[in-house]
Order: sequence, then structure tokens, then C-alpha cells
Amino acid sequence: MFKREPQISYPTETESRVIIRFQDCDPLQHLNNAKYFDYYFNAREDQVAKLYGFSPGQLFRELGTSWVVYQHQIAYVRPALVSEWIRIRSRLIHFTEDTTVTEYFMTDDAGRQLKNVLWVTSKYISVATGKRIPHDPAVMDFLGVICEPNVKFEELVFNERIRSIKNGISQP
Repeated sequence: MFKREPQISYPTETESRVIIRFQDCDPLQHLNNAKYFDYYFNAREDQVAKLYGFSPGQLFRELGTSWVVYQHQIAYVRPALVSEWIRIRSRLIHFTEDTTVTEYFMTDDAGRQLKNVLWVTSKYISVATGKRIPHDPAVMDFLGVICEPNVKFEELVFNERIRSIKNGISQP
């Protein structure tokens, strides 16, 4: 389980560099729409383990809890192409006693061209009952450490957020 070290400043954004695989693309050589989720979730799982020493498997084993996806919002801005190196960034942008919202976005390798944006809303559940429950105090502490502090989620509109992300990177 995550153990906060007070002297460490934890990053709130994760980043991975990944190549788009031929097997994951459609006949037009674009990353298949459903495969974006695989790329995002794999990158996030790897980076959260690396940066924070945390894995969802720990929740399952130690607390008998997990998150389940409740909702997705996704925008396909530009295609990711076969054999292209891309950057995947993710960050927790909101959490409550039983909910998290994780934001993902994909750019070209240089980080100048936005390709995709995804918001994933997840609910915290008891594995034994399958019902939503409040986050364990240790999980709330973890979420508080990794949540992006400069995002006012209640004021966000998804399409406006896409424009904001585009403006935050250098578009060609």
C-alpha cells in the first residue's frame, strides 16, 4: 500500500512513451478506437506503480476493494498511426469519498500535437458485495497526494478542457 513520505514531492502527472503497434491498428493504419483504452490503462498502471509504489491489485488483496469504471468521455482529435511514437499523460483531476476522475491525453512524441483526450470516472467498491463504498482512509490520503491541485473539476466542461489541453501544448 502507498506510504506517503513527507519529504518527497510526488508528481501529479504521469507520462509514458509508447509506440503504436501494427496489431492494434485498423486497415487505415489508425489506432483502433477501442485500443486507446488499453494504451491508456497500461501506461497509467505502469507509471503509478513506478512513481508511487501503488497497484490496484494491492487494494484487492489487502482491503478487498477496487475501482470499477462508471463512465468514459473520449475525444478523438487526430489519429495515432501505426509505428508512431506517442506520449501518454495521465492525472487524477477529481475525487470524492467514493469516486475518482482520471484524465488521460495522448500527443505525438514531441508533445506538440494532441491526438486524444479521455476522462474516466470510476467508483470505489467492495469486492465482496460489488457495492459502492467510501474510500479507505489510506486511499483518501493517497488520492489527496496525487490529485492535480490546479484543476477545478466542478467548473470543467469536457470540450473546453480539450481546448485548454491543446493550448497547453505547442500545436503545429
